[in-house]
Amino acid sequence: MKSNRIRCALGIVSLLCNSSIAQTQDHSLPYAENDYPDKVYWGDTHVHTNLSTDAYEGGNRLSPNDSYRFARGEKVRSSSGQVAQLKRPLDFLVVADHAENMGVRIAMDAKDKVLLKNSEGKRWYERYKQVDRENSPEDAQALKWELYWDLKVADLGEAFKRSVWSQVIDNAERNNIPNQFTAFLGYEWSLSVGDTKSKAHLHRVVVYKDGAEKASRTLPFSTNDGDTPEQLWAYLDLYQKTTGGEALAIPHNPNLSQGKMFLPKTTAGQPYTWEDAEIRSRWEPLLEVTQIKGDSETHPVLSPNDQFADYERWNGLGYFKQVRPGDGDRKQYEYGRSALKQGLQQQAKLGVNPFKFGMIGSTDAHTSLPAIEERYYWGAGKEVELKQDRMDHWRFSASGYAGVWAEENTRESLFSAMKRKEVYATTGPRITVRFFGGWDYQVDDAFKPDLARIGYQKGVPMGGDLSLSPKGKSPNFLIRAVKDPDGANLDRVQVIKGWHDSHGQLHEKIYNVALSDSRKEGRDGSAPSVGSTVNIENASYINSIGDPELSVVWNDPDFNKDELAFYYLRVLEIPTPRWTAYDAKYFGLKNVPEEVPMVIQERAYTSPIWYSP
Repeated sequence: MKSNRIRCALGIVSLLCNSSIAQTQDHSLPYAENDYPDKVYWGDTHVHTNLSTDAYEGGNRLSPNDSYRFARGEKVRSSSGQVAQLKRPLDFLVVADHAENMGVRIAMDAKDKVLLKNSEGKRWYERYKQVDRENSPEDAQALKWELYWDLKVADLGEAFKRSVWSQVIDNAERNNIPNQFTAFLGYEWSLSVGDTKSKAHLHRVVVYKDGAEKASRTLPFSTNDGDTPEQLWAYLDLYQKTTGGEALAIPHNPNLSQGKMFLPKTTAGQPYTWEDAEIRSRWEPLLEVTQIKGDSETHPVLSPNDQFADYERWNGLGYFKQVRPGDGDRKQYEYGRSALKQGLQQQAKLGVNPFKFGMIGSTDAHTSLPAIEERYYWGAGKEVELKQDRMDHWRFSASGYAGVWAEENTRESLFSAMKRKEVYATTGPRITVRFFGGWDYQVDDAFKPDLARIGYQKGVPMGGDLSLSPKGKSPNFLIRAVKDPDGANLDRVQVIKGWHDSHGQLHEKIYNVALSDSRKEGRDGSAPSVGSTVNIENASYINSIGDPELSVVWNDPDFNKDELAFYYLRVLEIPTPRWTAYDAKYFGLKNVPEEVPMVIQERAYTSPIWYSP
């Protein structure tokens, strides 16, 4: 433990330190014969409810219980009064409300007795009521937003925090139904540094494997308790050692981090040591690579030869409205692909990779409604729920979801898959993707009905490691992608490779390994366009192009047995209408500004497979 601040912060670990130390279970062992994950489960690890102060201030009045019910497929009434229901339920959900003064605003309006017993809570209650008394509703709302940043750092006492956390635990336990629906406990640690115009977001979602018995012996760790990632990781380490439980942290929106999320330095500005890199790799095995505030796989400045790099690039809230000189130097620390490459460089230097993460998608919805399919997009917040005038918010993306390969739909099984990185991201469609790496896959393995069994027997799945190339042999990869049953056909499957050469230089290359409609890759590596059947006016498309399934065994033609490398898949759908096109048709909107994109090419990103000499 590097700081006593974490031990004593508001009594957060006072109960932890009185509990017995237990050993955590190792879920990273190889699979036994015929014992492997045979189902993909769909979920969201990042939803905000009325317990998040910013969501409540924005008009969200739906509780965590409402969010779980909605994810399970039940009808709920949204904060704007509309009936909402998922067309297809999710399998799991993490309600991840901000740890910073979780539940305080709803408690104020409810005149919560525990809050008002705290002198600081009572002072803030009176301050908000004064704003209401002395201003019109519109002015009062604006003033409350101004108070938001000060309220985040207020000390409202352990008793109040524990009362809110108890509600969070009760809601999750009530909705957790093993083998039917998994309700994870979690929260968001929301560190933002710098001034308003250039604020760097270094946010993480914390996810617990555990239920009430262990999680109730702690409290959410906020940036008021520790304002560096190192302190968060130390807190998670203490939690595991003192309860025998397990937890992990998932960074999100590196695209809003102002070049800080994947900088290979400590908060104090020191280059990573072996220990620093190992600690980060241990606690952050995943990256939320796509969500409502844009896509963070890569950027055109970083990947100028990638024709699909400029995808759902976030331009909201004043961020990154145009590319500026020197952006490449900063952006290499903001995007998933470049971070994976940075990880190889650190591994070559230190012997351990701090950025060895798998990739998932999630929503970051502040509506309590994890609904982000283009046709059924409920927006980022109450102010942009389904309504006619939300086109001004076109920069928000309808994204994303997490796909998890697991043996069963339980906290233990899903969490184990997250730790071993056998997960992938999609921007919304429920595309099924299998990705294995090994040395002995045969061409016809891609077309066998027992592809998964072969994949596990001969190699490793997404998130796994390859090493010790036999006789310098090139690795080969067993790949299958199947369209969303309710969605669009597939355009192509690409392997994205990154590597670290003998001169210390980093490289990336994109291989079109499976193309629909019998298209062939040219000698320069390019492929003909799949075309488009999108009718923007009708917000429709036809599955007359593309393929419902693409399978292949691919060998790396550029393999060097002495070079560190990673490989991951990017699976692209054929073009389809974006949520803005569906809105335009539904509301009969005319003269939509030309800058508003109306067509999208949705995708999936798998966790990588790494090769180490």
